[in-house]
Amino acid sequence: MTTETTSPLRYRDDSIRPQDDLYRHSNGKWFETATIPGDQGIYGSFMELRDQAEDAVHAIIKEAVQSYESGSATDGATQRIAQLYGSFMNEAVIEERGATPVAGFLEAISDIQSTDQLLEVTGSFHRKGISGFLDIGASNDAGNPDRNLLTFLQGGLGLPDESYYREEQFAETLADYQEHLNRLLTLGAIADAQAAAASVVDLEKAIASHHWDRVKVRDAQARYNLMTGADLFELFAGLKTWLAGAGIEEKYYQEVVVWQPSYLQGLAELFESQPLEAWKNWLRVQVLRSFAPYLSSDFVNENFSFYSAKLGGVEQIKDRWKRAVAFTEGAVGEDIGQLYVAKNFSADAKSAMDALVQRLIEAYRISISELSWMSPETIEKALEKLSQFRPKIGYPKEWIDYSSITTDQHDVIANLASANEFEFRRELKKIDDGVDRELWFMYPQTVNAYYHPLLNEIAFPAAILRLPFFDVNRDVASNFGAIGAVIGHEIGHGFDDQGSQFDGTGQLRNWWTDEDRASFEKLTGKLVDQYNALSPTEAPDHKVNGALTLGENIGDLGGLGIAYKAYKLELAARGIEEDEVIDGITGDQRFFYAWAECWRTLIRPETAVVRVTTDPHAPGEFRCNQVPKNLAAFHEAFGTKPGDGMWLDPEQRVEIW
Repeated sequence: MTTETTSPLRYRDDSIRPQDDLYRHSNGKWFETATIPGDQGIYGSFMELRDQAEDAVHAIIKEAVQSYESGSATDGATQRIAQLYGSFMNEAVIEERGATPVAGFLEAISDIQSTDQLLEVTGSFHRKGISGFLDIGASNDAGNPDRNLLTFLQGGLGLPDESYYREEQFAETLADYQEHLNRLLTLGAIADAQAAAASVVDLEKAIASHHWDRVKVRDAQARYNLMTGADLFELFAGLKTWLAGAGIEEKYYQEVVVWQPSYLQGLAELFESQPLEAWKNWLRVQVLRSFAPYLSSDFVNENFSFYSAKLGGVEQIKDRWKRAVAFTEGAVGEDIGQLYVAKNFSADAKSAMDALVQRLIEAYRISISELSWMSPETIEKALEKLSQFRPKIGYPKEWIDYSSITTDQHDVIANLASANEFEFRRELKKIDDGVDRELWFMYPQTVNAYYHPLLNEIAFPAAILRLPFFDVNRDVASNFGAIGAVIGHEIGHGFDDQGSQFDGTGQLRNWWTDEDRASFEKLTGKLVDQYNALSPTEAPDHKVNGALTLGENIGDLGGLGIAYKAYKLELAARGIEEDEVIDGITGDQRFFYAWAECWRTLIRPETAVVRVTTDPHAPGEFRCNQVPKNLAAFHEAFGTKPGDGMWLDPEQRVEIW
């Protein structure tokens, strides 16, 4: 039975009708009292859970520190955790060193006399975790997902998106960014910092002009460009020097995938046309920005003042212990994850989640089988893909071995370098070892979930499997409306506009008829139009990008709709014709209340602007309200009618899966 403290009804505001605004009706009393913590730009159900996970991880780390300091620690994991955390908390040593830890990097840049030297040094810096003009990593080959290949992605920008360099609405932000770079370079003792900052902004404008926008980057077909090393060097010959600088052997780039080939071509042109000194200033910024959070307070505060305060509206920097937790977790996340799972995730919870996932898959199977807009031929292939989904619940079966990381409780920069080197080598080892289907891409203590199209797997870390999303003792309707919809959402990514282009093995191939794809795109086009019309309350001058958010919106729509069907299947399996009424609230209504509780969000206007520009997820208020508007079950549960705020005419509603 649901209790008052865990009920999705506890924040209900009856002065607002659910028929007019499910979001504010369900969460109104929370909005009356909740505030955004000073060190955050956004707050809500997800962030509350993240705070809980952070506290739990902090407790684990403090135990490790106590064990290490007392001399009772007998395992390497405890020592690694304690020394990593201790090095970040050793504020006196960090302050004393000032900018000294980056002096060697800055000297290496000053010694650069040619473009080839610049490329070589930039490559060597990448290995140490310093940001550069591209990102690389090992990823499944979309044409043959049973192997991993080195994959190249665009990079090089200091602002959140290429649009910040070209759109008039961001002109003030761009000017503030240049002033930030001036101050950062001054802290780094760079001569004529003001002119250097201006040269970096001009160079980044040029880099941004070759970036693909976020909608195009989502296109799975466009970004799959398999090529040989020779093909790669035709795009940008200087990459051979960069790869040598990074210490990447030829065997790793005999075949590669390039997401944005035109970006590399543009980059090659920029290395010929832009002054070497501008590139050197840009590289100095990469060094200072990459290390700023781990240097003395002058650097930390300058980094915070722009990226958190200016861009996000955040009022205060996170407590040092919180930043130390994040640093430690980033270095040895699965060391901590093993301890987190032992303390915070039960076998009962895992079993219950396994059952929920299977019920959602069953509901998808039934729904897909009955689709009116899809041909029997494509339905059969969709069902085949569904049967090949691999769910992962809670935590990995095998844990990452961090024993090769060296740690020093007195040197946070050395620890950072060791952790970055470890991750760099681990990426290359993925190419040597081949695809490991037991690998996770989130830690157990992460409050999130994911679908991986190249592996056709869904994963739900332990930390999200808590209220308000899930509880083994919660009523059926609420569990299905919350975590059930999250499960449905992740499965839905396998059938969204991009995920649907991969088959059940993870291969990028067309398993649709042309007619079925056209029908699908007609439905999804209506969904794009719905979201294009929305502006978040906190940023009313900015519209949601329906194309950018399409995949997540399909996931939400399919997830909630299929979760409702799964809820009914669960009741039938239990021999229940009609769910019980609790405190005058029907099961169907509790289902939608639970959904609404998951999306309650407070967000600062500055953060809202960044999110609506860059985030593939719609704002929380629309994830809550826009999806149920499309579902007949919601309208039946609450008796909506034309003229109500939540009403959407039946012919305007979209049902895909």
